[in-house]
Amino acid sequence: MTYQATSEHAQARKALLKTKFFPYWLDNAQAPDPEPALKDSISCDLLIVGAGFTGLWAAIHAKEQNPDREVVIIEAQCIAIGASGRPAAILSTSVMHGLENAARLFPQDIDALEELGKENLDGFRDTIERYDIDCDIEWGGELTVAVGEEGLDDIEKEYGLYKRYGHDAYLLDKDEVREQMDSPLFNGGLWSKSRSGTVHPAKLAWGLKRAAMALGVRIYEYTPLQSSEHLKPGVRVTTPEGTINANKVLLATNAFAAGNKKIKTRVAAIRDRIVVTEPLTDEQMATIGWKNRQGIYDTRTQLNYMRLTADNRILFGGRLGYFFNNDTDPKADRSAENFLPLVENFYKTFPSLRDIRFSHAWSGPIGLTTRMAVHFQHYHDGDMIYAGGYSGFGVTATRFGSRVGLAILDGDDIPETRMQFATSLPGYIPPEPFRWFGAKITMYALDTVDAKGGWRKLWISMVEKMGFPITQNELG
Repeated sequence: MTYQATSEHAQARKALLKTKFFPYWLDNAQAPDPEPALKDSISCDLLIVGAGFTGLWAAIHAKEQNPDREVVIIEAQCIAIGASGRPAAILSTSVMHGLENAARLFPQDIDALEELGKENLDGFRDTIERYDIDCDIEWGGELTVAVGEEGLDDIEKEYGLYKRYGHDAYLLDKDEVREQMDSPLFNGGLWSKSRSGTVHPAKLAWGLKRAAMALGVRIYEYTPLQSSEHLKPGVRVTTPEGTINANKVLLATNAFAAGNKKIKTRVAAIRDRIVVTEPLTDEQMATIGWKNRQGIYDTRTQLNYMRLTADNRILFGGRLGYFFNNDTDPKADRSAENFLPLVENFYKTFPSLRDIRFSHAWSGPIGLTTRMAVHFQHYHDGDMIYAGGYSGFGVTATRFGSRVGLAILDGDDIPETRMQFATSLPGYIPPEPFRWFGAKITMYALDTVDAKGGWRKLWISMVEKMGFPITQNELG
């Protein structure tokens, strides 16, 4: 649906006139040169397909566990060009897309998952420190904010879960939340202070690449997987100019779903949109507060999330879209039209910043499944495993998912591989054109339900009963 140009929207259009439609994180002089493409026939113990967070974490895990293991990564484009270079990058202990989502999906395992999540975050921090990765990391915590009175019940419910599972969390009233972030929309909040913060995702990915190569991992960029063949045992992967014979293959392709056509029967590539402002002045920062620099989510159906960058830009995201046939690089999403509603929501959230411009805008693919968290698909009698399905919180959760996926691939008998999340699959997603029609109706309903209600509530309820917790979606 075309976003109409009226006087009400003129300010949003003006703010996007000089915007670069490319991820702010990747528009950086520190980006490393890509590694050469594979142009030969090679062999290895472990082949990882995809050099986003899942693939990079898996390579580091594999080499730290066994330094003699021959590990190769192939990447269809360049490091972090997919979802890993595009998120808000708000850090969390959750490994299952949030505490509420984990409690809903795996109530029998929630205690263990919470402990594993805390251990994962501590390991995440330790890795960054051991390999001296400069990634603008800050530990201001997470802040969930209630928009209007109707969001307060959600905040209180989530607070109960946080306290039950031992989080350093605090319930904030209207005055207290506005001491943290002075927005007229916020009526309350939940501040989880420990083991959370923000990071520059591209710098993190580039640092992980450097660490993996220092451990002996071979990386080939601009080397897409074209096909795979089971060697019984082992797998032969064909690329445009080479082949790889691998004992084991980990498909770390998330929303891109590369490796087997069946992956997409359970994974849909949903676009999540983000805008980033020009750097705020000291005076502009003073009007909004935000002295503790938390990553922030709100409670609306079509939620927004926000954070600060190291140079005090505001990243603001949260409007979803879907393009026919799981298109992961739609040209239509590189224009101002699809970002106008997001900019208008920004101005409602920060009315004191109505004159600010936006330097960058982009969208990124999230791997939507009916559980919105990592799962594992088995191919070639288990010699090839897909580990993916992250729909948010992936910067930290990918470290966990890659570790478990590697254990499944190697046949290691650890407690995590016996848990329900590792032994079950998310629900089936209908093919095109039904997927496109359903997605379009759902996105429209999400955009308008808070203002208009009606059939939209019934539709969203039906979609969620089918297994899609769509009101909890974000790229964080």
